[in-house]
Amino acid sequence: MSRLSTLEAAIQAYLDTMYDGDLDRFDRIFHPTAQLHGWRDGQPVCWPIARYREITAGRASAKASGASREEAVLAIDFASDRSAVAKVRVRMGAAVFVDYLVFALVDGRWQITAKQFEPAA
Repeated sequence: MSRLSTLEAAIQAYLDTMYDGDLDRFDRIFHPTAQLHGWRDGQPVCWPIARYREITAGRASAKASGASREEAVLAIDFASDRSAVAKVRVRMGAAVFVDYLVFALVDGRWQITAKQFEPAA
């Protein structure tokens, strides 16, 4: 598989995880040191990956609620053979977000090391 196709598979794994809340996949796609930055109730937030995992585990998934999927890969940019950024749009319940995902190729596998999320306009 090409570098692009393996990154696209990792991006799809992220989108699948956001839809179905699968925590095993969550643990594979996010690097253990990942940080999340974004906005909650108009205020900036910064969470370590363990906090975001708790949030994911504590909410009903879109799949469980019967919601349809709404997602798109908007951009992919490689900084090097081992670093990349993806911009995606994804529905989470009633809200749609634009996420910037920073990926690193660690031990032959793309993992998210940082996520910036913003409610879509």
